[in-house]
Amino acid sequence: MKKVILVTGANSGIGLALCERLLSHDTEGLLLCLACRNVRRAQAARAALLASQPAAQVDLLQMDTSSVSSVLRAAQEVKVRYDRLDYLYLNAGIMPNPEFDAKAFFRGLFSSKAITMFATGDGILTQKDGVTPDGLQQVFATNLFGHFLLIRELEPVLCQEGRTSQLVWTSSSNANRSAFSLEDIQHRRGAQPYSSSKYATDLLSLALNEHYNKQGLYSSVVSPGFVMTNLTFGILPSFPAFLWTLLMPVFWLIRVFTNTFTLTPYNGSEALQLWLFSQKPESLDPYAKYHSLTSGLGNNYIQPHKMDITFETSESLYIKLLQLESDARKKLAETQAAGPSLKTRTT
Repeated sequence: MKKVILVTGANSGIGLALCERLLSHDTEGLLLCLACRNVRRAQAARAALLASQPAAQVDLLQMDTSSVSSVLRAAQEVKVRYDRLDYLYLNAGIMPNPEFDAKAFFRGLFSSKAITMFATGDGILTQKDGVTPDGLQQVFATNLFGHFLLIRELEPVLCQEGRTSQLVWTSSSNANRSAFSLEDIQHRRGAQPYSSSKYATDLLSLALNEHYNKQGLYSSVVSPGFVMTNLTFGILPSFPAFLWTLLMPVFWLIRVFTNTFTLTPYNGSEALQLWLFSQKPESLDPYAKYHSLTSGLGNNYIQPHKMDITFETSESLYIKLLQLESDARKKLAETQAAGPSLKTRTT
């Protein structure tokens, strides 16, 4: 029986590299579903995967994790298509309109925190968040809440007696406790929504283990390191492409001092595919984040690091997300109910 695997944000970057590695690892034994917001890009990704692995079974699913209705609709389709789900890779994410703080960069360049600054972007990147049509903060909805809704909706295919399923979150080394607040889980009042959402990801993974392990569902968190993807290029959108190319030797040099500079999506997907895919989920530490690392010589390896999280905070976040889920479902139901009557009045 084939393992059924769903990957969100699978059309490029880490998500696409993960899919390539999964299929090269076991083409015949996998049924891979690419869940993407943009159908055209998803089709291109599927074509590329099948070009290298013609025997692979690759399905497409249109889903925008920033939209409550899109997530619920996609989850319903998954339950119709598949009677089980072995792996759910929660990878989709955004960092909208990042701004580079040049003053903070040059201050940090000559400080003891220079390597950390390069490795995580801590202190030098701020973002301007948006609001979704559902009234949610865009980064929070895309990176965290949409995935939470997806998990909740897919319980029937994820939690089945006699077998285990695994959630694997793409987090970040930029997940900082200082950016997150339980009083503002959507990060409406801050300037680091990406960091906040990734720290919330770490917290939520711990809570999910507490609530779902007995049902055979296990959650793990990975960090791909510093990878050159569209997300990275978006940090300096006006930066000419050739300058990024010129910077690559600098990045390789930095990798001698910090192994978090994985640089390529293939290297960054090391923890997601090669290591976690072959582990028994029961044996994994729920407090550990599994980092993809690349040595100065270009060798890939995995290293677990204890996350800066507490059980109490994770439970508090989980309760808040359950309440937000209830509110979001009610709001959607009211909107859908008002739709026909609104149409009647206008006609």
